[in-house]
Amino acid sequence: MQLGFKSISVIVVGVIGVVVGAYMLGVKQSAKPMESPAAQSPADAQKTAGGPLQPGAALPPNHPPMNQGGQQANPGGQQGGQAGSDRPDPNARFTHFNVGNSNVKSLYIDGKFVWVGTSNGVIRYDTSTDEYRLFDTRNGLLSNGMFYVGKLDGRIAVGTYGGGISLYDQASDVWENFNLPNGLADAFVYGALKDSNGDIWIATWSGANRIRGGDLKDRSKWDTFTVENTKGGLPNDWVYGLAQGKDGEVWMATEGGLARFKDGKWQNWNHAKGLGAPIDKVKNDPQFGNDPAKLSSHHAKQKEEMGLKGINVAYNPNYIISMQVDRNGVVWAGTWGGGLARFDGKTWRNYTMADGLPGNHIFMLHYDPAGQLWIGTNNGVARFDGNKFTVLTTADGLFSNTVFSMATAPDGTRWIGSFGGVARLATLK
Repeated sequence: MQLGFKSISVIVVGVIGVVVGAYMLGVKQSAKPMESPAAQSPADAQKTAGGPLQPGAALPPNHPPMNQGGQQANPGGQQGGQAGSDRPDPNARFTHFNVGNSNVKSLYIDGKFVWVGTSNGVIRYDTSTDEYRLFDTRNGLLSNGMFYVGKLDGRIAVGTYGGGISLYDQASDVWENFNLPNGLADAFVYGALKDSNGDIWIATWSGANRIRGGDLKDRSKWDTFTVENTKGGLPNDWVYGLAQGKDGEVWMATEGGLARFKDGKWQNWNHAKGLGAPIDKVKNDPQFGNDPAKLSSHHAKQKEEMGLKGINVAYNPNYIISMQVDRNGVVWAGTWGGGLARFDGKTWRNYTMADGLPGNHIFMLHYDPAGQLWIGTNNGVARFDGNKFTVLTTADGLFSNTVFSMATAPDGTRWIGSFGGVARLATLK
């Protein structure tokens, strides 16, 4: 298959989150995806760029030369011309957007804007003009790390690493922050949901918040649900995702399994009840390198509580990293090493590499407008039509095989986020 590659770059630098420059739009790349900027030392990056960089900055290979002021020396393209004169070829299958040494944890499309949530700020990219803007702690946010980007009541919402949840009013260009004093259970926010009854739900690392009637400014309307006050109905306080079912119930993905809240009652499911493939089915598959239990006492304790103490690989089927509910009310849950789980309310069905998945760590789940499920894994992304998986990797044009996020534009264009950047997928045959 002949692929077309183009790339631009928005470099988000380290802790200070400085945007160094824009990649040349429309420059042809080889069929090999761009190397991650993490593979280049700052010294080598300066040599490539041809000019001084901000402290901690690193530019990707083949970045166009930059002048002494840090501006792109030839923004129009290799053959010269005015900035922005080279437009992407609409027939190219992939365009790469480089965000430097950052994870693209979330993507959200709002009209002509693509919002890119990274570990060093959130970027608003205008697809009509190729202009971008970086938002971080210097212009209103309380944290540069992004777990989540979405929309609540007409405002862009971002859930952050330690800075709570922030809402952006584009007309006034102002962020409004909500944190612990407002009633937020934890400053680490992994998701948000507007319920069909008007309530707002927020997923945090210390339980789930419900704001009755969606009145964020009324502290008395904030409820917090935890393992303790639900008497175990919520199986774990680390809540990673939210989704609403077809009958109005709210589903929650946690580090201890799946929870359902409906009519004031709780129900939950874990590995013992069918969530995730057993270790014997996946133990011989290639493993993702990071086992959280070896890095964190919290994760080690949680793994032990789930009866997994003797398993020394990156495997915890109770740990739901991603979740979607389809139009029929079926829940799809992505686990940490236990593959993809399907739950119809009564029966579990687990899918692994043996069924065609490229990896057993499921970091992202996304439904496109056509109703097809996309699965982001530690080893590429797969499209599931209900019968088989179609896999895409860096060999097919992905920026990286570690896929964290995805969004589909109204025109069908798909944006796939990973470590270091985003791949824009125009067509798929």
